[in-house]
Amino acid sequence: MAARRKNRPQQARRSRARSEPQASEVIEIGEAFVGTGAEAAHLNTVLGPRNGPVGTAWASALATPSTGHAPFVAVVRPGLPAKPLTLFVNKATIAGERHAALTWGAAQAGVASGVMDAVAAGVIGAADVDALALIAAVWVDPAARDEAAVYRNNREATARALAAGRRAEPVLADVLAARTRPGNPFFEPRG
Repeated sequence: MAARRKNRPQQARRSRARSEPQASEVIEIGEAFVGTGAEAAHLNTVLGPRNGPVGTAWASALATPSTGHAPFVAVVRPGLPAKPLTLFVNKATIAGERHAALTWGAAQAGVASGVMDAVAAGVIGAADVDALALIAAVWVDPAARDEAAVYRNNREATARALAAGRRAEPVLADVLAARTRPGNPFFEPRG
């Protein structure tokens, strides 16, 4: 019992000595919207420690698919998953063969490439990829038809969302300034 008490002050000193949390200890949430029309990509990312709440959410989502929503590991190629391991979660219920092919094909490839772009650019540290888990919630419009645009927009949106998460963007002042004139591709207030 005495040995346990002795270690507690040392542990407290060690944790106080750390001024900044390590990248693999922080949860980063990002959002990006790229493109126009049906081929636009809207992505939300949640990046955090694999052994923390993000890893738990990642595993739970993978283990509990529902009708029209089957989360899966995004791959650069079959057998070559993006790193950090990325769970692709479709926001839109799969609506037919073409929508399924765009979601599991072009959008998945775009997300996997965008994740690897973020690693190559240093947004996600290469040394941290095996300690992290990434959840990417991805909108693919059922009306989308252009797979090259779906790929391109999802790749860019993924990289942007991860960069925004890393920088904790947007800054609160920008959100407060926009609060009286909200808008999105589905809504623009009148007058």
